[in-house]
Amino acid sequence: MKLDTSELDNFIDEEAIWDIVNRNAVQDPVRIRDILDKAGEAKGLDLAEAACLLQVEDPELNEAIADAARRIKHAIYGNRIVLFAPLYVTNECSNRCVYCGFKETNTELIRRTLTSEELKREVAVLEDLGHKRLLLVYGEHPKFGADWIAETVRTVYETVSEKSGEIRRVNINCAPLDVEGFRTLHEVGIGTYQCFQETYHTKTYADLHPTGHKKHFLWRLHAMHRAMEAGIDDVGMGALLGLYDYRFDTIALLAHAAELESRFGVGPHTLSFPRLEPALNAELAFNPPHALTDAQFKRLVAVLRLAVPFTGLILSTREGRAMRRELLDLGVSQLSAGSRTYPGAYTDPEYDRPDVQQFCVGDNRSLDEVIREIVQHGYIPSWCTACYRLGRTGEEFMKLAKNGFIQEFCRPNALLTFNEYLQDYASHATRELAEPFVRAEVANGPEKGRQVLMERLSRIEQGERDLYF
Repeated sequence: MKLDTSELDNFIDEEAIWDIVNRNAVQDPVRIRDILDKAGEAKGLDLAEAACLLQVEDPELNEAIADAARRIKHAIYGNRIVLFAPLYVTNECSNRCVYCGFKETNTELIRRTLTSEELKREVAVLEDLGHKRLLLVYGEHPKFGADWIAETVRTVYETVSEKSGEIRRVNINCAPLDVEGFRTLHEVGIGTYQCFQETYHTKTYADLHPTGHKKHFLWRLHAMHRAMEAGIDDVGMGALLGLYDYRFDTIALLAHAAELESRFGVGPHTLSFPRLEPALNAELAFNPPHALTDAQFKRLVAVLRLAVPFTGLILSTREGRAMRRELLDLGVSQLSAGSRTYPGAYTDPEYDRPDVQQFCVGDNRSLDEVIREIVQHGYIPSWCTACYRLGRTGEEFMKLAKNGFIQEFCRPNALLTFNEYLQDYASHATRELAEPFVRAEVANGPEKGRQVLMERLSRIEQGERDLYF
């Protein structure tokens, strides 16, 4: 694949972004309250307003930002949380990203690419835990092209295990492709294409990505454009926090989202904001040059929720249990659970192995343990894939979401998928806790559609599967 960046423009205006950040550093409590009033309308924020909230240090105003984010989160997403697991297919990589354990120069890392049979076994283990949504993750190497990636996606979809074991949505995190490559992935039925710019600051990007295809900043920056041109209307973006000033990268991420909405009529389906975590033979990962405090990180998540209220926010297991629980309220709508970050991890009886994994995991709990805490916290675990399978994606999804109609589908579908989990995979402790919780959710939920929902929940208990609205 030839990387031609000659006609690609850098729509991230670094000088303008720093100007926005600096002009909004002086805090005016009246203006902040006005911005929060606007945010309460769930129409989003412009870059200057987001930059203003991002830099608030006053404890009382910070709590006001958090309260606003909680209200918006509840109004749009209710009390459901979508769950998924990453599945690493290969850690072979030709890049030399300074902060990554998979970098080509890390000779101590055990390299592995799953065979078709090994991939099936990994999928079967995840299915037997109850997963329905996977994110396939790939190192970047010239020998792994779009056709090979597409074949791994087909393998995942074709792997069916006992009970209700099947993967209903396969998302992809792989190196940027050309339009034809993305079209190949679209044709095989991927869900969201995910790719992080890491940092939007060009000099820092160049310093951290000295060789390999990833060194081409503009090729990566325009990856979402090519994916959407190929027909993939659900894309996921993110920045790796700690590489550069979080204020700059957050505003640049929002500028990237605005660019897609301007160009294609719809912005990203999801945003991610992982913090740099230790990785084997990556000194920078142990000492992030621009580390965030927990307070800054929580405020960043709250501001993203207010700035792009209808965009999914994803939180990985890089964060620990307490932080993950708190961020559910502040804006996170998707959560990975029971994650392992190396190829063959789910069939490996060991875990937390620095000689094979991409980075250290902060939350090592099992899927069932995470689910139990989610329910205790008042949330409905969801594996819903109905919108994707019924064509409610991209611009169509956003239209429904912005008109409030999505709640008619998402909440009942969450309960249906959760009931599947309870019938087929949950531990006794989780079922004991969750079954009265589901009954209460039905009884206290909207009266409209309640009878149909109860009937479908009953059909699941009698053995039917994969029912949705």
